[in-house]
Amino acid sequence: MTAVTRPTLHHLALTVTDLASSVQWYGEVFGVHPVLDVPHQGGVGRILADADRRLMIALHHHDANDGALGHETTTGLDHAGFAVPSRADLEHWQDHLEAHGVVRADVADKPLTQSPIADEPYASVLVFRDRDNIQLEFFAPAH
Repeated sequence: MTAVTRPTLHHLALTVTDLASSVQWYGEVFGVHPVLDVPHQGGVGRILADADRRLMIALHHHDANDGALGHETTTGLDHAGFAVPSRADLEHWQDHLEAHGVVRADVADKPLTQSPIADEPYASVLVFRDRDNIQLEFFAPAH
């Protein structure tokens, strides 16, 4: 049997309630910019990417979206995790997120909130949420 090539993540696709606001927020926070619109039945996907297209995020608008906020306890995306090199990078991200409206809180349990950095045995973790309450995380290797 021939071994398969290990895939890498090509893009992260998220359904959002307000495409324009989410494009602006993800663009400011992650430094990605619209590169392509992909119409689909009942909506459109807007592809955002950085200059070398190593980070690509697809934000989808569906006409049938009822406007409900996302939550990890329902079937579908639980969260997306991004790697950063060090805990110091997490501290810089805290400030960067705050500068883009993601307020510090005891727990990241509402849209545009971030938790304190948790130093776990497996990694240091910064949890935050986007405008639609989708949970995102930054991971740095454990010290």
